[in-house]
Amino acid sequence: MATKSKRATKKALPAAPASRQAMAVEPNLHQASHETQKYGEIIRMPNGLSEAVCKKSVALLNQCLADTITLRDMYKKHHWQVVGPTFNQLHLMYDQHYEGQVLLVDILAERVQLLGGIALAMAADIAETTRIPRPPRGREPAAVQIRRLAEAHELVITGAREAAAKVDEAGDDGSNDVFVSNVLRTNELQVWFLTEHLVAASPVAA
Repeated sequence: MATKSKRATKKALPAAPASRQAMAVEPNLHQASHETQKYGEIIRMPNGLSEAVCKKSVALLNQCLADTITLRDMYKKHHWQVVGPTFNQLHLMYDQHYEGQVLLVDILAERVQLLGGIALAMAADIAETTRIPRPPRGREPAAVQIRRLAEAHELVITGAREAAAKVDEAGDDGSNDVFVSNVLRTNELQVWFLTEHLVAASPVAA
């Protein structure tokens, strides 16, 4: 009975006004615009590497990232636009290679971030940074598509080898592994599959 009387005499807290309740769950869509880290700045991470080493590695990784995003998107363009007697084979291969480049994009971007940098992301920034020439908007013969992709692969491969040597010399083993184990091996395999379609016996011709 004593417990019951205590409960009976306990005063209930007043309900919050309806306006305050609404404010508690309403999204704040008026956040002030500002950058918490500028592009090119390095946030010091406890990774055993100096800020100077991280900054150089981030620049090399971002260049490779911009080229990889461009190559990735070129594969999707050709996947949509390919025509001819090898349509089905190339249509499927282009999409498989696209997915492989998608994986590389994430690996490169995450490596940039874990070194304390900022990864490139937006299309305009990629277009300003990539070294891969822009293809025309229109459709091209399958042989030309493959030639463009092969040239882009070679550019990425050459850049990755140079970058791997530089980060290795600086002692950044993790970035070296990304350039060698991920970027080089994926691109070397894909460019082999591509160029086998251009042998003399192939029906693919411009």
